[in-house]
Amino acid sequence: MSKRAVKFTIKPSLPPLLLGLLLYFGLSVAGFAAQTRTVMASDQTEITVNVYPADGKLLLLWQVDADGIQTADRTLAEHLARHGIEVWLPEILESYFLPPANSSMDKIPADAYLHLLTEALATHKSVVVLASGRGGIPLLRGVRQWQLQNSDTSGLVGAILLSPNLFVETPDPGQRPRLMPIVESTNLPIVVLQPDKSVWYWKLDQTVAGLRKGGSTVWPWRMANLRDRFYFRPDATNTEKSSTKLLPDTLIQATEILNQSPTTTRSAVATIKPDAPVRESKKDHVLSVYRGNPIPPLLHLPGLDGRDFDIKQFSGKVVVVNFWASWCPPCVQEMPSLQRLQQKLAGKPFTILGVNMAEDNATVRAFVKDRVQVNFPILLDKDGTALHAWRVFAFPTTYVVDKQGKIRYGLFGGVEWDSAEIIAKINGLLNEK
Repeated sequence: MSKRAVKFTIKPSLPPLLLGLLLYFGLSVAGFAAQTRTVMASDQTEITVNVYPADGKLLLLWQVDADGIQTADRTLAEHLARHGIEVWLPEILESYFLPPANSSMDKIPADAYLHLLTEALATHKSVVVLASGRGGIPLLRGVRQWQLQNSDTSGLVGAILLSPNLFVETPDPGQRPRLMPIVESTNLPIVVLQPDKSVWYWKLDQTVAGLRKGGSTVWPWRMANLRDRFYFRPDATNTEKSSTKLLPDTLIQATEILNQSPTTTRSAVATIKPDAPVRESKKDHVLSVYRGNPIPPLLHLPGLDGRDFDIKQFSGKVVVVNFWASWCPPCVQEMPSLQRLQQKLAGKPFTILGVNMAEDNATVRAFVKDRVQVNFPILLDKDGTALHAWRVFAFPTTYVVDKQGKIRYGLFGGVEWDSAEIIAKINGLLNEK
């Protein structure tokens, strides 16, 4: 990770800070019950908007993630209204009859948010746009469309992106990920709030670089010890529950950062690359022939047992290199099958190397002892060096290296590693001269 991505500390309400914000926005207490209004798009689609009114001078236009509006989203909107920030939560998926899925986010027309933003600015409030996860794509497209039609952009303060997923799709193992074209065609002041227990944390540098290439001023902030969707996860940790209570203050601090950005007129880029094709269905999690450079990157890391490990020391063996994290549900689910695979191939020139992503020794030690009980080597990639070198995009990602030291298979996602199909492929490599 770049050192520019500083740790973001969520603080409780501080009287001087909030007093300053109250004075700045001219806030006063108003009713917080959601109201409903309709915004008409150019194609005559009626977009239902849940409005949480407030008397302050700031309005937050929020596109939630592909899961759709959650109870936690509505609760957060109510809290922000109590702080005097009006919140608009459009029911965008329902309005366009789209299912809750990442692919649906890519189908929302930019025109929808052009009209939503126009209506929001017609309230004569300053507007900050907020998007969670994949919701950033239609929101940023709509903002660009609005910029193309308006020379005066002073009412739009900027954007907050919460754990954004702005990539075309999860690439095959070893392939370079591609950002959606709108990323490099966006030029807003942007605060990126990124939980560090997330696959997107490891892609933050690429996301920020893409946004800055388009002319955006970007503040990347790390949210420590949190996972994606932490504020409405049913399995939230105590840290995540505490951070959820403080999330309204977090967003208020982010809006203050945006308001301190110099006021400039930001015209939209006139041309934009065609949208990259997006896969309609999810990729199958299948151990497939590896199509990248077969020569593996360096893998020289300390082990949980105190020994140093270098993949070169396993020349003459088939090696499964599995990148995982204890907070990743598919990683947890597949780990017992990796242990069974190790046992079934005992006595053969075969080993598994489990590369943990940036967790502390105590967490990893407790996990492998109490939850999965594996006995193959666990390597500690403390700063993500191996992750970047091996182009790991999603967790878990696994590579199979043959006896000659070349990558032959790869996959992302969790599978049953002791299945007959996978064992047959590995035995094929073991039988090679």
